[in-house]
Amino acid sequence: MMKKISLQWRLTIIISVLIAAICVLLNVLLYNTGIFYIDSLGNSVLSQNQDPGQGQDTNSDQEDSTLYIEFSQEDWRAFAERFSIQVDDSKKDYSIYSWILTVLITLAGGGITYLVSGYALRPLRKFSDQAAQIQAENLTDCRLDEEGVPEFRRLGESFNRMLDNLSESFSALREFNGSAAHEFRTPLAIMQAQIELYEQEEHENVDQETAEMIAMMKEQTSRLSHLVKSLLDMSELQTIPRTDPVELQSLIEEVLADLSSLAEKNGVQLMQMKRDDLIYTGSDILLYRMLFNLTENAIRYNHPGGCVTLSAEENADHNIRITVADTGQGIPKEAQERIFQPFYRVDKSRSRAFGGVGLGLALVQKIAELHGGAIRIAESSEMGSTFEICLPEKEL
Repeated sequence: MMKKISLQWRLTIIISVLIAAICVLLNVLLYNTGIFYIDSLGNSVLSQNQDPGQGQDTNSDQEDSTLYIEFSQEDWRAFAERFSIQVDDSKKDYSIYSWILTVLITLAGGGITYLVSGYALRPLRKFSDQAAQIQAENLTDCRLDEEGVPEFRRLGESFNRMLDNLSESFSALREFNGSAAHEFRTPLAIMQAQIELYEQEEHENVDQETAEMIAMMKEQTSRLSHLVKSLLDMSELQTIPRTDPVELQSLIEEVLADLSSLAEKNGVQLMQMKRDDLIYTGSDILLYRMLFNLTENAIRYNHPGGCVTLSAEENADHNIRITVADTGQGIPKEAQERIFQPFYRVDKSRSRAFGGVGLGLALVQKIAELHGGAIRIAESSEMGSTFEICLPEKEL
């Protein structure tokens, strides 16, 4: 349970328990000591319930410093009864006040600990907020403050060095992906051109096995070409400016128009829920690719006679909300958390049949994040799926 509590509350609880334990021990010790002396005083007074002349040698030569006050038996009994009641009341009051004082000290100590620990942990909270804003795209822009107390200064220095190393690694990885994709692009283009040239020519006496091999080569080179294009797109995402005023409703119309032939081929109806015109500041190229990939997936994995619906609107927080809903087979729950991972495919056999390589949704997520937004599966069942993209107000 303690793992779910913040460090500030952990410190507060631990210190409060220690304060309470110390107060209880002191309370028990002082209570027992006080009660002992109260009882001793009471017994000493009550033991004097006798005539000072009885049992005492008033003419003794021994010096006696004891002061005797003579009471009548009736007065003494009344005094002893009142004194006994007062002793019992004092013991009860002492017990109640000591426990009340223990509770008050514990609460005060806990409150002071909470405030002091909150102030002491403020650099750590700031560190956590800065670390939460770090993404692969802004590693060099979110450096942590290296000033302050020595412990946090050393932590900041170590964290910034890690960011520098990660930034260099990501840059090297992007350069490698781009270079590798460019290197593959030329030979693939040559292979595709040769296959197309071969198909255009008439060949007699071509057996079935050779024809199937040519068809397989064409399919695989097309798939590799698609993979290379996706890798190039992912490696070049950050170099594309994101300062274009984009009319989202017009962009959706363009995407639907470009995919109308694919939708017609698959027997899928395309719809747009038109609302007010929305202008968003971002990359026209990237936003088009994001909507294109999502809509293309929704068409390919839909049922004949199904429907794909796109909409864009401004929500109550003035953020842009874009949805792509389909009437397909839905996404299994166990696959929903991994579906945006690169090269992950829910149905590998169907993905191969459609030429998919598992980068489409990863590219969509990356584009949304580059615009400061996010994508999620808002709904998924046997009746279909709904993807929701939220783009922040700051980009408007």
